[in-house]
Amino acid sequence: MAHLNYNHLYYFWMTCKRGSVTAAAQALFLTPQTVTGQIKLLEERLKGALFVRKGPKITPTELGQLVFKYADKMFSLSYEMLDIVNYTGQESLLFEVGVADALSKGLASKVLMSVMPDDERMQLRCIESTHEMLLEQLSEHKLDMILSDCALDSDKHDALFSKWLGECGIAFFSSIHFDKTDKLVFPACLEQYPLLIPSRRSALGRKLLGWFEELGLAVSIMGEFDDAALMTAFGSASKGIFVAPAIYMEEIMMDQRIRLLGMTDDIKEEYYVIFAKRMIQHPAVQRLCQSDFSELFSGITR
Repeated sequence: MAHLNYNHLYYFWMTCKRGSVTAAAQALFLTPQTVTGQIKLLEERLKGALFVRKGPKITPTELGQLVFKYADKMFSLSYEMLDIVNYTGQESLLFEVGVADALSKGLASKVLMSVMPDDERMQLRCIESTHEMLLEQLSEHKLDMILSDCALDSDKHDALFSKWLGECGIAFFSSIHFDKTDKLVFPACLEQYPLLIPSRRSALGRKLLGWFEELGLAVSIMGEFDDAALMTAFGSASKGIFVAPAIYMEEIMMDQRIRLLGMTDDIKEEYYVIFAKRMIQHPAVQRLCQSDFSELFSGITR
């Protein structure tokens, strides 16, 4: 049997993973014409069509699904090999972590710093994005781990694992100047001023909206934020009410303009670590899975 051109197979695999020739070409830094040509050569080699066009989209044929099944195993193993070589054969260990932008950065940084070795042999690289985008990058072996506010849907990602790290209640703050005559009964006072909340794309944002509805609160949403740090900064300088984990109450109120309106444990910001099976032996992932963060999430600092 003639030798198989693995570049052709890789371009086909990337097209399947990305969902289109255009998306694959962008990821490969090639033109769509080049990718299409390489896939055509692979089809000639395998003596069959790998894709069928249905309107604007292409989907794998029966042969394409079979080829993708084996290609996915092959290239996943190659990435796994590179990961293992990376953290066993180098003096400085690179640890690439995705952090969901909806999470509070202070707490996220404390979780990550807890796994950094004292000998400074680990280099931490953090990437911030949405939960969905980070999952995609993790599946494509571009990240080692994700720190997120959402649990993993194991039905959709059977090659990934997740571990619950902890949770903390939510507090509501504002820099509004209140008169002594203002009646600030929590949570009814949330109806009096516009709110700044996490985006409804985040788990915490959806929980908040459900909580408002459950309590029958007619709140006015002034802004939704993907980035928790930006929401806090904006809230500190605006005439609205903003949300933050309750364990940061003292830190936030060091700014004397900020006032605590109330807090609740009915809604909690949760933290999960998500990683691929290939990363189980990574020392940082092992430390995270073995660590007890109960003191951190209860607001105890060392």
